[in-house]
Parts: sequence; C-alpha cells; structure tokens
Amino acid sequence: TGAIGLYNVGQSCCLNSVLQVFLMNIHFTRILRRITVPQRDSQKNRNVPYQMLLLLEKMQSGKQKAVFPTALACCLSAYRVKLFVQHDAAQLFLTLWNLIKKQMKKPELVENLSYLYTICVQEHLVCQKCSLETRRNSNMLTFPLPVLDADSHMLRTLEDCLQCFFSPEELTGHNMCFCERCGMKTPFLQSMKLVHLPQTLTIHLKRFCCEESASVYKLSHHLPFPQDLDFNTVLTENQCEADDNEKVAWQYELFAVVAHSGSTNFGHYCAYIRSLTECKWYCFNDSEVCEVSWDDVKCTYGHSNLTW
Repeated sequence: TGAIGLYNVGQSCCLNSVLQVFLMNIHFTRILRRITVPQRDSQKNRNVPYQMLLLLEKMQSGKQKAVFPTALACCLSAYRVKLFVQHDAAQLFLTLWNLIKKQMKKPELVENLSYLYTICVQEHLVCQKCSLETRRNSNMLTFPLPVLDADSHMLRTLEDCLQCFFSPEELTGHNMCFCERCGMKTPFLQSMKLVHLPQTLTIHLKRFCCEESASVYKLSHHLPFPQDLDFNTVLTENQCEADDNEKVAWQYELFAVVAHSGSTNFGHYCAYIRSLTECKWYCFNDSEVCEVSWDDVKCTYGHSNLTW
C-alpha cells in the first residue's frame, strides 16, 4: 500500500522516526511476525513487540495517509519512554531494541534479532610500563562515532570518523588503569579491533556534546556519508580481528538516516528511508510522507539551515 506516516501524538517525532526505520526493515519485520502473542489483555498492553506488530498491521491494512501510534506509545510509557519529552534518537533506539529482545519469548528469535543488529569488537589494553596486554570481546548495538578528533578538530567524512573510533588512545592521568603485574595504576594504550558486523549496521554520529560546565551543545557541521560502505577499504589489517569469510560480508548499502534539525533545546526529527522492496527513497516527517531523491537525502549531511 506504499509508505504510511505516523501522526505526532505529543512531541513523538523522534519515536515516529525510529519506529519507521524498524518497520521499514523487512529483515526485522520477518522476525516480528513470528513472535508469541501474549495470552492476557494486560500482557498484550505491556508487550512492546506485540504492540509494534499491531501497529505494522494497522499501517498495512488500508490506504491511509497515516496512523496513530497511540497504543504503542502508551505501552512504552510503562517503561519510562514518555510523551511530551524530547528524546535522543540513538538512546531511544537502544531502549526499544532492549525491550524488544527482553520480551521476545522464542530463543531463536532473540538469536535472529542479535544477528541482525549486534556488533562485536575486541578491546586491547597494553600497559605502557610492563607491556602486559589484555583482550576482551564486547558487543554493541551502534557505532558511536565522534565527529571531532582528539584535538577537537572537525572530522570531514564518515570514513574519518571510523578511523578516529578505531585509532589507539593513550589512557593517562585520571584515565589510567590498574595493572595487575605492576600492582598500581599505570598509563595504558587502548585500541579497538573489529570482530563481527551485523546484517543491519547502525551508526550513531555523536553530534551532541557536553562541556565541562555540563551544558550540552550541538555540532552541525557538514559531514558527508556514502551510499555504499566497504569496511575492508576503510579499516587497516591492524584494526580488524576477523577471518576473510567474515570480512566478505562487511559491505553495506545505506538504508536509512534519522536526522535532527534545530538546537539542543528545541528541534525536530525526521527519517529518510530507502524501501527495500521498491528501492525508492522516502522522507518520513511524522504523518507527511513523500518520495525523495538521493540529492534530497544529502540535506542530512548537516548545516545550520536544515530543511526537510
């Protein structure tokens, strides 16, 4: 029936944008359609995957311009996802994903969900006094990429941001770590190596920054990103901890962009999403949905006068 919008039910533009990215991902909706339906009405009202499934079916049941996500919003309010509050898209994505995973009863669906979204990296710590090295694998749902380098200079491309994320960092002063061999806190060299990438990769550009005074400001400088991204051409061998079979799958096509316009105190979220069935780009601005071109998507690269 085409792309369907979501009505704003109380500063819900951020929620609407993140929901559209989930529900336009056919790999995610295949998992969502296989969930176990709760037995009781009280359980249904508090079950996030079930309410997302109801919303998806409502969006696909007719030729409405938009539908109200009220039932899902009320369900989320029980988990401190409130209306009439400005949310951060990256934080809201993590909150929704964790609720979905926690409330899915079938282990195979949880495994499929993790395979679809989970990134695995290996953290390396090397003591600069005795050379003791420790390694630890950890999972994450997004790449939280800095848009400024270590000297607070603006990074100019997405590839530069990835290189900055995987570049070694010296942990000195207040950031020193305890070394078991030295028996004291010592300077360490910290680095990250990429182990596994998921089917759907989520990148979070850290445009909201905190100053020492605890005030938050936004970095809106121009930062282009490509339609296609091959990690084998971006990262070096020293930044990867994976075999060749794993690296073959490290090629991506851009699927969606969630963008914020305005300041830290007041703003609006909008989503640009490429339909995986039609291969067309759409702009989801709450209840307003229209087909757009790649040149239109480029407005999300960032500048002071962002207009949808």
